[in-house]
Amino acid sequence: MARFYITSAIHYVNDAPHLGHAYETVTADAIARWHRLNGDETWFLTGTDEHGLKVARAAEAAGITPLEQADRTSERFVEAWEALDIVYDDFIRTTEARHHEAVVKFLQKIYDNGDIELGTYEGPYCVSCEAYYTEDDLVEGNCPVHKRPVEILKEENWFFKLSRYGDRILEWLEQDPPPVEPTGRRNEAIGLVKQGLRDVSISRTSLDWGVRVPWDEKHVFYVWYDALINYATAIGYGTDDDRFNSWWPHVNHVIGKDIVRFHCVYWPAMLIAAGEEPPANVWAHGFLLVGGEKLSKTALNAISPHDLVDEFGCDAIRYHLLRDQPFGPDGEFSQEAVVSRYNSDLANNLGNLTARVAAVVASKCGGVGPAPNPTSSLKAEADRAVAEAADAWTRFSPHEALEATWRLIRETNAYLETNEPWKADPGPDVDVVLGDALEALRIVTVLASPAVPSTSAEIWRRIGLSDFGAERLPESATWGRYPGGVPVEKGAPLFPRR
Repeated sequence: MARFYITSAIHYVNDAPHLGHAYETVTADAIARWHRLNGDETWFLTGTDEHGLKVARAAEAAGITPLEQADRTSERFVEAWEALDIVYDDFIRTTEARHHEAVVKFLQKIYDNGDIELGTYEGPYCVSCEAYYTEDDLVEGNCPVHKRPVEILKEENWFFKLSRYGDRILEWLEQDPPPVEPTGRRNEAIGLVKQGLRDVSISRTSLDWGVRVPWDEKHVFYVWYDALINYATAIGYGTDDDRFNSWWPHVNHVIGKDIVRFHCVYWPAMLIAAGEEPPANVWAHGFLLVGGEKLSKTALNAISPHDLVDEFGCDAIRYHLLRDQPFGPDGEFSQEAVVSRYNSDLANNLGNLTARVAAVVASKCGGVGPAPNPTSSLKAEADRAVAEAADAWTRFSPHEALEATWRLIRETNAYLETNEPWKADPGPDVDVVLGDALEALRIVTVLASPAVPSTSAEIWRRIGLSDFGAERLPESATWGRYPGGVPVEKGAPLFPRR
């Protein structure tokens, strides 16, 4: 049994979750579901990033303590992920005692190895990014990500000697197969290293909200150097060495393109300095845009996942995010696109196929599903869909996996249109056509389940099958496994047209 460790970035608790957070976390969840379906021992981690100046200021503005701010907002993320049917194995909060312990042990080790030294820093700082920039990084004096004015900060800090690790990071980035995808993001990271690495500040004295530096209690660790360690905390760093060593470094980090610097330069260097291997894989996605602008709280264009789920349903939103937003480049979001994809793929294709097959089985087969033809012309289409979907999910390309799956739906609908079983008298010929359609629908249900889990479970039930959670690939997608002789149930439309 293979092991598969996947993480989303952990999200700041300065404000409520929005659709940009949902896109990343749904993607990680769907890929984790695919690997569970393949029988891999899978661990999916998400959570919230709860320290730093941004959180402290949000709490101050709300008239509450930073911990109260973290508690309230972290719970909102938990509720949002429940609404989107995200099934994580661990939800980490950086205010937890286990994380505090891991941060102290991890950074103490780097300090003891001589890679953390005291200094003074002055420079432009973006509170929203929780990051220092150089003057060359700024765009007309503003943060390049948030397009807002930066602050000039000056204080005594402890510095991580990042400049010592350029060659080792390049060696990691230039491995084959590449550890960072897509290629453009790896090239970005390589470019950052080749420009020359500066030592980076990892502590603050102007802030109390964070993990105290064990060798200098006047300082707290700067949020990024606390937050990145969550990926190690969750699998036992500092508390369960056997567990940590069994999972690390075989991790798949799913992140936004704006945090490539931290995950593909700083994080591997920190790991090497602490005596650990860099992460196996970092997968960087683009932004969700509305009217060409990144979805964000600071841009005031944030969209609540709850609102969309209330309007369209959980699986429809999951499907839209995975199908219409190719992983890697930026993608434009609109409610018109949600409605279009809902009607075309979910109502007209998947929903119509399910309803049509059930209705004809009821009228021509007494409501009992017949077995498929082992040599059906649909078998080749099904085999192709299985192979292409498996390849795409493995490459972190959900939109391609779903296109392959929906092609099988379209081919099955076309097969029914060609054979018109609703016009024929009951008998062996009708049984063969409907058995083939039921088998194709069974395979579609398995392949689609990472994207539309509750819909898949309902179709499985309607076509007379049980224990959907026990299905495993590749056996479950092998043609000819629909048993026949089981009741097929008609039901309400899965996706009523809009």
